[in-house]
Amino acid sequence: MKKHKTLNLILSILGLCVWVFSVVIASQLVVAFIMVNLVGKESVDSALWNSIYFAVTYLLAFFVIVFVPLAINNRHKKQKEKEKKGEKEEATSPSEIRKDLGLINLPTWTDIGLAPIGFIVSLLLAAVLVTVFSMFPWFDAEQAQDVGYSMMMPGFDRIIAFITLVVIAPIAEEIIFRGWLYTKLRNKLNKKVSDIWGIIISSFIISLLFGIIHLQWNVGVNVFALSVVLCALREITGTIYAGILTHMIKNGVAFYLLYVIGVV
Repeated sequence: MKKHKTLNLILSILGLCVWVFSVVIASQLVVAFIMVNLVGKESVDSALWNSIYFAVTYLLAFFVIVFVPLAINNRHKKQKEKEKKGEKEEATSPSEIRKDLGLINLPTWTDIGLAPIGFIVSLLLAAVLVTVFSMFPWFDAEQAQDVGYSMMMPGFDRIIAFITLVVIAPIAEEIIFRGWLYTKLRNKLNKKVSDIWGIIISSFIISLLFGIIHLQWNVGVNVFALSVVLCALREITGTIYAGILTHMIKNGVAFYLLYVIGVV
């Protein structure tokens, strides 16, 4: 019986990870296919359309990942109501959804103060991991991440790219990974393991998935380190605001180095 419950837990966790990974990749493919057929391959490569692609992809992924399971769950509750007359089960409220996403109240001064600290810690952890992985011949620490923008962008395009990479991406990724997915994993693991192991396992799984989804070894190692710190901030503060700010700082520094002063 114990082995059966453990197996169910593993399959449930694996199912959540596969769900998030599949939806993110599928959203990218679907939006890219639609845009290429609507405006053409040449137009899609421009900074403006590339930003629209990212924004629509994140929005689609967010709604599918969060609200499809919610709709299924609420429908299941209604079905149970019909089977058990008189035992009414309420649908998930907006406040419960915000709590699951780590969007309770507003950012605090603590969130703001922890953000630069989290950024520095993530840099140190990333440096350690990159040093370790650099021992392997298949790991290229110098490989640049291709995010679809030219380094020679004019002013307007640079502003659009900044909004996309430094504002939209951190918010969307934190809501999906350190918000929705972290809550789901912690809730499932809390029923089986101690609180500290729930934090460790959830953080590792989410960070590993977050690294894999970037589809590059060197980028994956760096964002794995970032994600570990962001999960810790989620646990410390109970929200994702400090994580969003840390993520924004990280992307902002990278944007400045790559697209403003041209450091590859």
